[in-house]
Amino acid sequence: MAGNSQEYISHHLTNLTYGKLPAGYVRHEVAEDGTVHEHELTTATWTMAHNSEEAAQMGFTAVNVDSLGWSFGLGALIMFLFWRAAKKATTAVPTGFQNFAEMIIEFIDNTTKEAFHGHNPLVAPLAMTIFTWVFMMNFMDLIPVDVLPTIFGAMGLHFMKVVPSTDVNITMGMSLTVFAMMIFYSIKVKGISGFVGELTLQPFSAKNPVVQAIFIPINLILESVALIAKPISLALRLFGNMYAGEMIFILIALMFSAGAALAIMGGVLQWAWAVFHILVITLQAFIFMMLTIVYLSMSHEDH
Repeated sequence: MAGNSQEYISHHLTNLTYGKLPAGYVRHEVAEDGTVHEHELTTATWTMAHNSEEAAQMGFTAVNVDSLGWSFGLGALIMFLFWRAAKKATTAVPTGFQNFAEMIIEFIDNTTKEAFHGHNPLVAPLAMTIFTWVFMMNFMDLIPVDVLPTIFGAMGLHFMKVVPSTDVNITMGMSLTVFAMMIFYSIKVKGISGFVGELTLQPFSAKNPVVQAIFIPINLILESVALIAKPISLALRLFGNMYAGEMIFILIALMFSAGAALAIMGGVLQWAWAVFHILVITLQAFIFMMLTIVYLSMSHEDH
């Protein structure tokens, strides 16, 4: 049971990965009769990984196809839904999805006005995109863990992670995009000299030029660490919370195969955790959006 449980958990946490295996790598392929055959690659080969070990061997060439597919697909779904709402918009009393869309837009617009102290017409639409996109990625966590993997498994895809925000590559990619925008707007608003000054002339300063020269490398180290920590914490906060939530759903799912009593208890726990998780996925989307607005606001502040 312990071995089966470990395999079950490992299977649900493994991505559908495409990449290049190096020459000389020995693949272990399982035949229909259950026998294992070894096959050594004579040349570097682009292929789908059969397990997590092969995915690790692919290194930086590895692409998590499921995470990218679901994230792009959910992004396209959001654009379609809001396009449809905009197309059917009316000046009369809004109903249905138009009312819901206007409520979200008004909420994010007010949040942006309160948190962003500069002037940039890009920030509010960016906040809107981040909140809805991250929320939809997180929302996939509420789908029972075995439903979609079973469907795709019947199609020949043995691995399928359907929650993109449980993949640190996705969350880090979004946070690095925010980080790049922070650097860009800092230089655009403050200039190169102002940006460098922020990193070298604070938090410690002195009127004496000799003492100030001593403070410069100390300030640079402190401010550089604080700057780099922003995208890392932004990515890991979202990833950590969603990964933990997904792990709890997987552990609860194991209870359904451990007897009738535990199955009933598992059903109650799954319902309770799903209800609580609605708050978690919404809160995490809001936090990611809010920190993005705050970081961009700091980039627009010219002291």
